[in-house]
Amino acid sequence: MNARDQAIPGAAALAAPFSGAQWLDVQPRHACLPQLDAHVLLHAGPPFRGAAPVPVRQAAIQAMLFEKLAPDAGVAQMLLASGVVRLEPAQNHGMVTPLAQVVSHSMPLAVVGDARLKAYAPLSEGPAPALRFGSLEAATLQRLQEISAAATALRACVRAAPVDLAALIETALVNGDECHSRTGAANNALLEAMGGLDAGTRKLVAGNPGFVLPVMMAAACWALHKHAAPVSMAGGNGIEFGLRLRGADAWRGTPATAPTGTRFPAHPAATVLGAIGDSAVLDFCGLGGQALPFAPALLEEWKGILPFDAARRRLSIIDDESGAVDPRRVRASSLAPIVHLAMLDRGGTGGLLGRGFYIPPVELFNT
Repeated sequence: MNARDQAIPGAAALAAPFSGAQWLDVQPRHACLPQLDAHVLLHAGPPFRGAAPVPVRQAAIQAMLFEKLAPDAGVAQMLLASGVVRLEPAQNHGMVTPLAQVVSHSMPLAVVGDARLKAYAPLSEGPAPALRFGSLEAATLQRLQEISAAATALRACVRAAPVDLAALIETALVNGDECHSRTGAANNALLEAMGGLDAGTRKLVAGNPGFVLPVMMAAACWALHKHAAPVSMAGGNGIEFGLRLRGADAWRGTPATAPTGTRFPAHPAATVLGAIGDSAVLDFCGLGGQALPFAPALLEEWKGILPFDAARRRLSIIDDESGAVDPRRVRASSLAPIVHLAMLDRGGTGGLLGRGFYIPPVELFNT
C-alpha cells in the first residue's frame, strides 16, 4: 500500500508519542543546568559558524540587561563581540527555544518529561514586542520581568497537578490546531488543566495564545530522545537550518532560506530572516507541518503556496514506531518535512512579519 492509499492517523495516534510527558515544574536555568556559566546564552538551531543574525544578537543584549551582565546595550554588544558572553545551541543541553530567543542564567523554564528524562524550554513572555522576535524595545525587558514574577505561581500549580501533554495535544488537534502555527486550542486546554492558577497569572497565560508553544516544544524534545527517534535534534539559527542524527556527535546544516507564508501588512518591504527556531522539533515529531489535515484553516490560508501533497506528506516520511520524521523515508520518497516557522525581520526592526513554513532540502537527510 502506498501513501496515497493510506488513511491519515487520528488525533490520538499523533498524540501517542507524547504519552508520559508532563509539565512537571518551573525552574530557573541555573537550577536545571548548573554546569552552564552565567556568561553562556543558549540559542535555537545548530552552532553559529560566524556572527549571529541581528535578531539573535538583539535578544542576547536584552538577556544581558535582564541578567545585569551589562549596564547598557553598548556594553552588552562589546561583551558578545569579544566572546566574554558566548552563544551555544540550546538543544545540545536538552533545551529548546523559540525563534530568536536566547536563554540566560536565571530565566524561568518549563520542566517537561517524566521521572527519568526531562527537557526544558523558556516560558513565553507574551505577544510582541518579545524576546523571541529579537526585539530591542524596552517593553521586551518588562515582559521578561513579568513572566519571571509569574514563575512562582506557575511552579506551584504544575507541581500540585502536572499537566498531561499527550491529552492536551490530542484535544488541540481535535479542535483545529496543528500544535505549531495554531496554538489557541492548545492554550485553552492548558488553562483548563491548570485549574489552580490565580486570576492574575491566568490572565497572563490567556492573553498569550502562544504561551503553550514552548511547553509543547519541550515535550517534542523529550519525545525525540525518549523514543530514540532517527533525528534527535532539529532547528534553524537564521543562517543555517540543521539536524543531528541519532548517535551523531555533531549537527549537519544547510543554508537557511526564508520561510514562505502569510505576511502581516505592517512591514511589507522588510526582508525575512532565514529559518529560525527550535520549534521545528514539533514538526519532526509529527505535529505542525505533518499535522496539516487537523488545521483546515491553515490549509485554506496557504492553499496557493503549500506543496500539492501537504495534507498527506506525513504518510511518506514518518517512522511508524517513533512517530517522528525518518531520514530513510525522506530519502526514499524524495520528500522533506514541512516545518512551520514564524517569519522574522532580518534587520531586527520589524520583529514578527508573518507566519509560514520552511522545507529543508532532502540532501540534508543523507547519511
